[in-house]
Amino acid sequence: MIQRVYERATKARLVSAVAVATDDERIYKAVLGFGGTAVMTSVAHQSGTDRVSEAVSILGLGNAVDVVVNMQGDEPLIEPAAIDAAIAPLIADETIQVSTLKTRISSQEDYNNPNVVKVVCDSSGYALYFSRSQVPYARNPCVIYKHIGLYVYRRGFLERFHSIQPSLLEEAEGLEQLRALEAGVRIKVVETQYCPVSVDTPEDLEKVRGIFKS
Repeated sequence: MIQRVYERATKARLVSAVAVATDDERIYKAVLGFGGTAVMTSVAHQSGTDRVSEAVSILGLGNAVDVVVNMQGDEPLIEPAAIDAAIAPLIADETIQVSTLKTRISSQEDYNNPNVVKVVCDSSGYALYFSRSQVPYARNPCVIYKHIGLYVYRRGFLERFHSIQPSLLEEAEGLEQLRALEAGVRIKVVETQYCPVSVDTPEDLEKVRGIFKS
């Protein structure tokens, strides 16, 4: 699975290099086994963003890289075009520090599911809030968006984020992006038609295997 994610990432037009950051030696060896780049990071990280921050340091990228993408290793169907869509705002506007993705929720089941994170944005496409709860509360018909956990950061933001203590909202919801919002960082949210199929359970794995077979 990690190999498929890695290979999809390399197909993104705006991505120049790909590496896997992990604290699991099995994953590390698997990546090296298929010829990929991997780095071992601390087991103490509380979020993926913290892990990416350490990985950037280990790789010694320094000032050579200004934009860093954080992808989840459980999305073997990730579309390269969706990755590019998330990166594009930081290329177009140097004031944007963080961007991510959203897609429309089409089922009541997803809206009710706390494992499906919802995002509410302002009129300029910046996040107001992320939640596992039903937000916005649809008293009247409205479009509801699911957050896709792919992030794009300025390298400088990564260094700052790593120094900020986990916030109250982050710990309450279990969502690392709330640490940035509570610190006053604006998060640009790009809408995409891509709807992720993440592998969180054995059932998810079988579903994805079926998609590849078809």
